[in-house]
Amino acid sequence: MAESSGKPSVLFVCVHNAGRSQMAAAWLTHLAGDRVEVRSAGSNPGETVNPAAVEAMTEVGIDISAETPKILTVDAVKESDVCITMGCGDTCPVFPGKRYLDWKLEDPAGQGVDAVRPIRDEIKTMVEGLIAEIAPEKTA
Repeated sequence: MAESSGKPSVLFVCVHNAGRSQMAAAWLTHLAGDRVEVRSAGSNPGETVNPAAVEAMTEVGIDISAETPKILTVDAVKESDVCITMGCGDTCPVFPGKRYLDWKLEDPAGQGVDAVRPIRDEIKTMVEGLIAEIAPEKTA
């Protein structure tokens, strides 16, 4: 449970859990390490992670090829401190006491890697801002 670990937990949600939310979860895991608990899910998960998203992340040294889209569950939302939606609109369950952010990002579905790179880079910047807010590095 997120409460017992003492770490902030973040849930990234997009419709298919195949592009934006997978890239965001990978960035957060990569940049924050074990300081944050990370989940991602989709309101209508796709079959596989977007190959262009996999390629774009591989270019920056992050392998998401083994990830699989997961269905959004009420428990996943309940167990997360921050729920970040990416274009899933009203399909995301809302619980009192949770922090919700909606990141407006272009949907990379059906686009080539050239179109996905700027989305990947925008997500990285947003994730860096999130980390600075919820899990800043401890200074000695």
